[in-house]
Amino acid sequence: MTLRVVFMGTPRFSVPALEEILAAGHDVVAVYAQPPRPAGRGMAPRKSPVHVAAEAAGVEVRTPVSLRDATAQAAFTALAADVAVVVAYGLLLPKAILDAPRLGCLNLHASALPRWRGAAPIQRAIMAGDRETAMMVMRMEEGLDTGPVCLAERVEIGPDTTAGALHDRLSLVGGSLIVRALAALERGSLTATPQAATAVTYASKIGKDEGRLDFTRPARAVHDTVRGLSPFPGAFVEIGPPDRRERLKIIASTLVEGAATTAAAGAPPGTVLDDRLTVACGEGRIRILEVQRAGKKPMAAAEFLRGFPLTPGTRLGA
Repeated sequence: MTLRVVFMGTPRFSVPALEEILAAGHDVVAVYAQPPRPAGRGMAPRKSPVHVAAEAAGVEVRTPVSLRDATAQAAFTALAADVAVVVAYGLLLPKAILDAPRLGCLNLHASALPRWRGAAPIQRAIMAGDRETAMMVMRMEEGLDTGPVCLAERVEIGPDTTAGALHDRLSLVGGSLIVRALAALERGSLTATPQAATAVTYASKIGKDEGRLDFTRPARAVHDTVRGLSPFPGAFVEIGPPDRRERLKIIASTLVEGAATTAAAGAPPGTVLDDRLTVACGEGRIRILEVQRAGKKPMAAAEFLRGFPLTPGTRLGA
């Protein structure tokens, strides 16, 4: 037996789940994605990764701006789906949509719920220094990521893991996990456990200025900010003379272990300590490994320094 599935997703993160559902032989009767957005130099409308993948598989794609009007809800209900699978879709699902599929709506969420409910769970987990996260399948309800959890797979977060690397890992885990959930749903054996009422945290969207590095914080916190925002939207510092300031995006860093030199021990936070872009923090030091100037490609710190020397004693952001 196969299930009639409506898939709802938009970014690259969602594509493996769609591909795995199709490969498992389920009948994906429609894919819902965010409408094409202006992109590139010409700002021409660009289809989302899920939109492109669905069209390549010969699946109908729908891109409503909202699901709150009666026409959109009637069109969704008319699909007579057994289940809807939602993976980073980007629109809130009203009750009429949640209630339409015969077996309900399943959501893939990239955190160890109830920790990091909300929009940016991958970035927030790394920025908070978490050592572990998860990919979870939950039954959807009207609350924000509050539904009971059906399946989960834990994933370690290494000390230098970036948001980009964790994103890709969780995306693949999610594809495998949702197929297992659908198989259990077919058998009538998919159970769900309510989330704990304690230890709830929220992963709000990343603010525009959150990437500004604060070197008065401990080195570990600065490093976690860099990797939690890498590669996008990116942590940054300001460099250059006052009349020609520019933002330098910091893509990769590492903690510097070992005892600090005498000069480093007395250096104010944000001070460049050597010709390898080691920087003093409130406690400890980090070394900047990869950077990107506005309009340029990412480059190793050593290559950057050959064209833009930051001599020892320079205060980043000052």
